[in-house]
Amino acid sequence: MGSPTDTAPPGTGLPSDGGPARTAPPPDGPADLEVVPVRHYARWVAVAAVLVLVAQFTHGLATNPVWEWDVFGAYILSDTIVSAVWVTLQLTAYATVLGFVLGTVLAFMRLSHNPVLQTVSWTYIWVFRSIPMIVQLVFWFNLSALYERLGIGIPFGPVFWSVDSNSLIGTIGAAVIGLTLHQAAYAAEIVRGGVLAVDEGQLEAAAALGLPRLRQICRIVLPQAMRAILPTAGNEIIGLLKGTSVVYVMAIGELFYQTQVIYGRNGRVIPLLLVATAWYVLLTSLLSVAQYYVERHYAKGADRSPPPTPLQRIRRLLHGARSAAARRREPVVPRRTPHSESQGERT
Repeated sequence: MGSPTDTAPPGTGLPSDGGPARTAPPPDGPADLEVVPVRHYARWVAVAAVLVLVAQFTHGLATNPVWEWDVFGAYILSDTIVSAVWVTLQLTAYATVLGFVLGTVLAFMRLSHNPVLQTVSWTYIWVFRSIPMIVQLVFWFNLSALYERLGIGIPFGPVFWSVDSNSLIGTIGAAVIGLTLHQAAYAAEIVRGGVLAVDEGQLEAAAALGLPRLRQICRIVLPQAMRAILPTAGNEIIGLLKGTSVVYVMAIGELFYQTQVIYGRNGRVIPLLLVATAWYVLLTSLLSVAQYYVERHYAKGADRSPPPTPLQRIRRLLHGARSAAARRREPVVPRRTPHSESQGERT
């Protein structure tokens, strides 16, 4: 056996004098590996298929004479169509405001501890969600066939005041009533779901502060419930906008009814339907944009770093493009490295 002072073989990292071991220097690492991005061939195939379909659809729009784009251009901004769009917006606004006000009342009736209010609210929602909207509209349109006069008085007693049903509830009034009552049933469930999403501890804290019940609802519950209410409510309003086309059965001059009247006279069915489609797409797109920004407003307390809006993204892209262009215009100054400095000192 060798003594501790024996010389260690070379390459083992041990000292030749038998002292403490020293770590051998690491060998030179391999050359840097080339990073190759993953190629998604299926994605490229899907993109190609979509582009082919879009190209075919665009070719059909541009070359098929049945579309009659000249007729479309003549009617898209005509006075009759613009007036019909205004009627559609009025029906949507009235039914949305009144429907959600009534729906909010029904939602809190359903959530109350009063069994009578719970029963009334549940029955209303059950009835008006079970009857199709078109049936409700036709019923309110023909209300005068059921009640020729509407009045106020004592049951089974004298009538103090009465009025003719047709003079009190006209065609527009019947449409607003039908749309409102139908919308309120769905709005009640939307609001109820949003209120149930609020933590009960919020109400307990508000009650501990001595806030009245109405203020608890308006200042504590509803602002927090809006985050859960808005997505579904926005979809419901968009559906209501398109659902106003059902009032054509009442001969109200809204968008779809007026397009029917026009193509019934001139026989240009396709371009007139395209006019109605373009207006519906425009209106629903505006509502979708408004819904996006309203949801973003009410999400401030929950999301501390919300994603940028489309306008913010466009601004960032423009700012990045300007910065890149400015950098390209700057003169290139050669950078001095320590190696070049040492060479300069030698010379």
